Amino acid sequence: MEIQDQYSLKKHNTFGIEAKAKKFIAVHSIDELTQVLHQNKLEKKFVLGGGSNMLLTKDIDALVIHIDLKGKKIIDEDEDFVWVESQAGENWHEFVLWTISQNFGGLENMSLIPGNVGTTPVQNIGAYGTEIKDTFISCKAVDIENQQLKEFSKAECQFGYRESVFKNEQKDKYIIASVVFKLTKKNHKINISYGDIAGELNKNNIVEPTLNDISNAVITIRQSKLPDPKELGNSGSFFKNPIVLKSEFNAIHKRFPEMKYYDISETEVKVPAGWLIEQAGFKGKRFGDAGIHKNQALVLVNYGNATGQEILNISKDIQNTIFEKFGIRIEAEVNVI
Repeated sequence: MEIQDQYSLKKHNTFGIEAKAKKFIAVHSIDELTQVLHQNKLEKKFVLGGGSNMLLTKDIDALVIHIDLKGKKIIDEDEDFVWVESQAGENWHEFVLWTISQNFGGLENMSLIPGNVGTTPVQNIGAYGTEIKDTFISCKAVDIENQQLKEFSKAECQFGYRESVFKNEQKDKYIIASVVFKLTKKNHKINISYGDIAGELNKNNIVEPTLNDISNAVITIRQSKLPDPKELGNSGSFFKNPIVLKSEFNAIHKRFPEMKYYDISETEVKVPAGWLIEQAGFKGKRFGDAGIHKNQALVLVNYGNATGQEILNISKDIQNTIFEKFGIRIEAEVNVI
């Protein structure tokens, strides 16, 4: 292990933003992680995973610790289920593909989401009708202050829509080292009710889809809408879909009857943020090297040399315009640094 000074983070964030870390070190085991934390107690620290859910607007004046813990294993199983533990540094999509190759069900709808396994519980990532909390059992995390390893149950993680305890009460207090998922071995719960999955399957004349069929359909849909970060800097969906009280939404809907929405409870609806952004006229717009993707209004992109601040300014403009036009506030899903 070696600490490097003034280290470029351009290759460590999917937006491809040029920013420097005051100090940088990659750790490959829990022992290395605890050692670095213990030896640098007085240093300000910044934890870096896959860099897929952040927007760097400045250099990081801290010790950046890159979590590069690798490995996955079956820790328990019975006739119907398998418990799989993945280390935090495993690439999420590659992990999902591995579970499918083993015929383990539960993660297939979340294929091709960028990032690493360790950050998935923080955000309670989700796609096409599924979320991490649906298969999550527990995670192990290192206390930054005292270097002790603590296990968090599903209840302790306090999952919500793109929310968890790690974004709230325990923010910046723990580093997730590994995650345990409970997946099906048979009688898989195939979910094709959300988005365009059913249409994609019909297009390919698939009547009884396998886990692999679902994954392939999701990959095809995502690739048609979302740019590859390796080719065009982005962080996937930049905004959360806003949740609005029905009592407030009814008045908005009268003014905009064409507005799409989904009932999520007796008192709340979810409005697609992408639809709002498109209706506000931002889809496909470009401002210098920063812009909004032509195929998916939720995705802000770096065409080459945009700064994080330029992308942030666009996001604020979008938020303000949508509030003025629709009376709905949309929040950023990515972490702005």
